[in-house]
Amino acid sequence: MPNLFPVLAAVPADEQRATSNEQRVKAPETGLASSVDPLRASTRAGEPSLFGSQRAEGAHEVIVHSPEHATSLAELDEDRFAGVVAAWRQRMHAHAEDASYVHVIVNEGPDAGASLEHSHAQLYAMRFVPAEVARERERASAYHERTMGGHLLSDVATEEVRRKERLVAIDDEALLVCPWASRSPFELRVIPRHPAPAFDDDETGTAMIRTALRALAALFGSPPQLNLWVRTAPHGTDEFCWHVDILPRVTVRAGFELGTGVEVNIYPPERAAADLRDALGDDH
Repeated sequence: MPNLFPVLAAVPADEQRATSNEQRVKAPETGLASSVDPLRASTRAGEPSLFGSQRAEGAHEVIVHSPEHATSLAELDEDRFAGVVAAWRQRMHAHAEDASYVHVIVNEGPDAGASLEHSHAQLYAMRFVPAEVARERERASAYHERTMGGHLLSDVATEEVRRKERLVAIDDEALLVCPWASRSPFELRVIPRHPAPAFDDDETGTAMIRTALRALAALFGSPPQLNLWVRTAPHGTDEFCWHVDILPRVTVRAGFELGTGVEVNIYPPERAAADLRDALGDDH
């Protein structure tokens, strides 16, 4: 359903097709407008604008997770949880052709930005590629070219499995790690075992996302306040690997982090992974 207080305004269908597709699909790889894709602006002409902007257009939806009241995804049983992730993928796929980037998030708890107690996700179908996503895409593409076919996140996953020190759980479809250089304590990442660019075109990883949330709930005694987001390939991107990031709200970013962009993590990811493995017990 549409969000009652949307961050992105709806785009008329005729303008959406005429403008968005022309900019996003037909433009050459190095010539997309900087307002749409900030790292693909090498062919722009003239003086750069000091105050460039564009309208906040797209779609902003709410995806309700359960008809029964639940305050956290971790409370849902296996079948209900599978239906939730399937709904994320269905709604992402519905916007995949008309958006430059589709972003799905879950905020749980007031410290994580949740304004409603009932468990839900939000979907943002954007007409631009966020700079952070564009940088990740460029890193993945550069690595693929430099290694003559290697996949960056897949190779990272292989190394995490070999080392085991940051590995929390693994199954036939995905693995769960506390990322190297985690930004804050108990940050988690779900990575598919077989790299796939778009989350909505894949069918794997659902069980591991649930395992991540269960591990956090077991460790803290109840589901912690957290942010979850799906990182998927921007439109038209072939070399990418989706992943799901989960960030418990157990610390606060203060002036040093905000002012420098340098994160301070007082709990090493290796220690966090060990704690989470213990919390899961013999299940994984």
